[in-house]
Amino acid sequence: MRRKQKTSTLEKGTLEVNGQAVPVKIYRERRYNVRASIGKRAAILRLPLGMSETEQRERLDWFQQWLTKTLKRNESVAAHFETKTYQDGDTLRVGKRSYRLRIHVEDRQSHSGKLDKDKSIHLKLSQHDQGESLNRNIQHLLSRIVAQDFLPEITRRVRQLNDRHFQRPIQAVRLKYNFSNWGSCSAKKNINLSTRLLFAPDEVIDYVIIHELAHLIELNHSPRFWKLVEKAMPDYEEKERWLKEEGGKLGF
Repeated sequence: MRRKQKTSTLEKGTLEVNGQAVPVKIYRERRYNVRASIGKRAAILRLPLGMSETEQRERLDWFQQWLTKTLKRNESVAAHFETKTYQDGDTLRVGKRSYRLRIHVEDRQSHSGKLDKDKSIHLKLSQHDQGESLNRNIQHLLSRIVAQDFLPEITRRVRQLNDRHFQRPIQAVRLKYNFSNWGSCSAKKNINLSTRLLFAPDEVIDYVIIHELAHLIELNHSPRFWKLVEKAMPDYEEKERWLKEEGGKLGF
């Protein structure tokens, strides 16, 4: 039987760029060109299959130079790859709210967390989880707990802005741990917002809410859609610009 040729391979690692360790994913796949991009959790380099070692080294050198320029030019991209760590007793500030972290590492198989009435977040962490996986799981836990605390306030704000500008039916408002976008409006008329937004100024949160509410009327980004957004928030472009420049710094 003839063995099927691999169509792609993936290599993971890190590159030191401007004194910062940047996670990197290198894909070797069926393609004709070389492409570099910034992903949700890593810088990505895509190479054609069959390149010689010399060509690959040249492309890796180019990739490191590209990353150096990209991170130096845009601080929010650099912040995107900074690993946040949390210790027992730390204070977590989200918007105008502050939470005291109480972290306990135990011999358990899973992680859990809860918010007390005094705004202390108690995390019970498994001693069997470490490194990047542990950091990611802590971020998910914190996001879920803080989302529950903020949801009533955010829901009220969504409904206020809807009543003021759009008057359309809404099924539910949800806060999600999401890196791919700041918000979305589903076909079932659910307004979904990223918990990363909770770190943004109130007027920026309002912009994203208005953006998603406008999709209740226009499901695309046509001129008519942007007129709806502009009517509700004439200076919305300033908020968009803020998110592009500062958004990479937001999150748990």
